[in-house]
Amino acid sequence: MSAPLVVFGDAQAAAATYLRAALAGRAEPYAAGATVGTRVPDGRRPEDPHLPYVLARLDGAIPDPSRANSRVTLRLTVWHIDPDQAHDLAQLVQGLMAIHNGPVIRSVRPALGPVPALDPDSAVDLSTCTVTANVRPIQLT
Repeated sequence: MSAPLVVFGDAQAAAATYLRAALAGRAEPYAAGATVGTRVPDGRRPEDPHLPYVLARLDGAIPDPSRANSRVTLRLTVWHIDPDQAHDLAQLVQGLMAIHNGPVIRSVRPALGPVPALDPDSAVDLSTCTVTANVRPIQLT
């Protein structure tokens, strides 16, 4: 008898989808108008209308040998109009992920950050944090 065929859902897409919905209803002023994506935005100057921007990106995945779980690291980077708002939104995003339990991602814990920085290409303030997430297995036939 062969082992079952098991794959894991797209944690990066699941995180971005969840954060879009979770941020849409937030009252904090630094979260107002935030967009979420999985690619670095083209324009990242403070005068660009799409700031604040949250990037949800998969940094790595380690499937358990049992194939019952995959532990992934998600990097969450926030570009904002100033360093304080970038930090505050990064903390909010990390906190929202920490309480998330959905069909793809079953549990999350904060890992690193937020860590402030400047975008090297645009000099826009940003803040980055990471979370570790457990991803549910999907058994295929």
